[in-house]
Amino acid sequence: MIGVAGLGKSGISAATLLLKNNEAVILFDSNKELNKEEILAKFDKAYHKNINIILGELKKSDLEDMSYLVISPGIDLETDFVQVLKANNIPIWSEIELGFKYDKGGLIAITGTNGKTTTTSLVGEIMSNFAKSSFTVGNIGIPYTDIADKTDEDSVTVLETSSFQLETIIDFRPNISAILNITPDHLNRHHTMENYIKVKEDISKNQTEDDFCILNYEDEALREFANRVKAKVVFFSSKRKLENGFYLDKDIIMQSKDGVAKEILDTKKLNILGRHNYENVMAAIAISSSYGVPIDSIVNSCYAFHAVEHRIEFVKEVNGVRYYNDSKGTNPDAAIQAVLAMPAATYIIAGGYDKGSEYDEWIESFGTKVKKLVLMGATAGKIEECAKKHGFNDIVTVDSMQEAVEICANEAKTGEYVLLSPACASWGMFKNYEERGRIFKDCVRELG
Repeated sequence: MIGVAGLGKSGISAATLLLKNNEAVILFDSNKELNKEEILAKFDKAYHKNINIILGELKKSDLEDMSYLVISPGIDLETDFVQVLKANNIPIWSEIELGFKYDKGGLIAITGTNGKTTTTSLVGEIMSNFAKSSFTVGNIGIPYTDIADKTDEDSVTVLETSSFQLETIIDFRPNISAILNITPDHLNRHHTMENYIKVKEDISKNQTEDDFCILNYEDEALREFANRVKAKVVFFSSKRKLENGFYLDKDIIMQSKDGVAKEILDTKKLNILGRHNYENVMAAIAISSSYGVPIDSIVNSCYAFHAVEHRIEFVKEVNGVRYYNDSKGTNPDAAIQAVLAMPAATYIIAGGYDKGSEYDEWIESFGTKVKKLVLMGATAGKIEECAKKHGFNDIVTVDSMQEAVEICANEAKTGEYVLLSPACASWGMFKNYEERGRIFKDCVRELG
C-alpha cells in the first residue's frame, strides 16, 4: 500500500501511475470537506477497488501497511501529518522521485529561482527537434508522473523542478542537471537562504562523473558549489569571458574550450528580450550540447523559439503603448529582470501575496525608466513603504486588475510600456499566476 498526499493535479497523476502499475493506494487530503465520490470519479472504475480515501486526519493506524508516501509539492513538510509519518519511519517521496522510478529514458532536470520555465521550454523544443521521443514536464504544468511510464530507452524527458519537489528526492538522478540562479524566494517555507540553497543544490546530489551539471558562473553560491559537484560542471556567464563554457560577448553567445572561443549565436536574432533570457539561452545551449545535440540544430531551435506565456510575454499594442505580461515574475529578482528588459519608459503593475520578500533591489532597479507603480494585493502597503523610502513616490493602489490596466492606459503615451510584473505570488486575489496573467491579457485586449 502506497500513500499519496494532496489530491490536486500532482497527487492524482502520482496515484494514477501507481494504480496502472498494480499498486494499491491510500489517498489522503487534510480537507475533510472533499467529496469521496468526486475523488473516485477522477480514476478509471477498474482501479476503485485498490483505492482507500482518508480525509481530514492521518492516524498512526492508517500507516500500518504503507510502504511510503508520495507528497504533493504544495504541502509544507512541517505539517502535522508529515510529522506523524516521520515519527513512524514512513519514507516521504517527491512526485518527481516516483516519476524517476518509472522513467526508462534520458533525464534533464532544470531548477533555479528564475528562468526555469523559459529554459525548460527551450530545451524541450531543442529535444523535440533532435530525439526520437521527448517530453517536457514538471513544474511547467504537466506532472512527471503523467508520462514516466511512456518513456523508453530512446526518449528524453526535460523536467522543470521546484525547490518544493527537490525537498523529498531520494534516488532521483538526472543525466544532466542545471541550476540557473539562486536568489531569495519561498523563505516563508525554507526559512533561511542556506536551507533554500541546499535544496536547490540537491538536484545533483546523486549524480556521478558520468553526468553533467550546468551552473551560472555569475552566482557566487553556484561558483562555490561547483567545487563539490561530482558531475562534470559546465558554466555559462553573461558578464565575463570564460576559459571553458558559454558566455555573452556584447550581442554574441560564445563557446570557449581551453581559452579558444567561437561564435555560437547572435542574440539580436532571438525572439525574446533581456539579458536574463540570454542567460536562459546559454543554459539551454550548455544543456543540449552536453546531451549530444549538434550546435547547428540547437541554434536553429533557439532562433525559432518564442517567449513562454506569462514570462515577459508581448500582449498587444494599443495607441502606441506596448503591454507585456510577466505574471510569472513572482519574486523581486524576476521582476528586476523584467524591468531591465523594457526598452523605454514603463508603468508597472505589481503586488500580491507576501512570501517574505524584500523589495529594495527591485525598487532601485527602476532608475529613471519606471514612471508609475500600480499596486494591488496584500503586499501593496509594504511595497509602497519601500518605494517611498527609496524616493519613488508615483504610486497608486487599486482593487482589481481592470482598474490597474485602465490607469496605465489613461496615462501611458506612445512609445511607452505597461508591464505586469508582480514581484509577488498570486494567492489571495487569484488562483495562480496563470489566472492573473490571463485576466491581465483580457483587460488589455478590451482596451481601445
